[in-house]
Amino acid sequence: MKRTTITLTLLVFTTIAFAQTQYFNKNGVAINGYDPVAFFAENMAVQGTDQYKHEWNGTTWQFKNAANRDTFKSNPEKYAPQFGGYCAYGMSENHKTPTEPQAFTIVDDKLYLNYNMDVLKMWRKDTKGRIAKAETNWTSLKDKKD
Repeated sequence: MKRTTITLTLLVFTTIAFAQTQYFNKNGVAINGYDPVAFFAENMAVQGTDQYKHEWNGTTWQFKNAANRDTFKSNPEKYAPQFGGYCAYGMSENHKTPTEPQAFTIVDDKLYLNYNMDVLKMWRKDTKGRIAKAETNWTSLKDKKD
């Protein structure tokens, strides 16, 4: 019985560890300190502040106000960028690339970030196709170190 309990406990912790996504960050802060909720609420990149922050999935997330922070806390998977915050176009090309918060799109209520505005233009030429490729590549790239 004791052995079974230990095995099940280890299995649960292992599953939780693998379920977490390490988000692209600079100095431990996701999206260069931009507010992930604002992309949805205001359809623009809005700088967050250290005053309103939240730790989630090993990364600090910053917000412009307490309301956005609390919204994120209630459902972080909804607001966090896809592919760990790495460039969605780069992920479709099978590599991890940093992102610029202003180069974003929201597709089917999901946030996608890109390397810069020029890459965003390429991304928009075939967004659905690029998403499908990126999702396939993310499976093998998400656990690789940068």
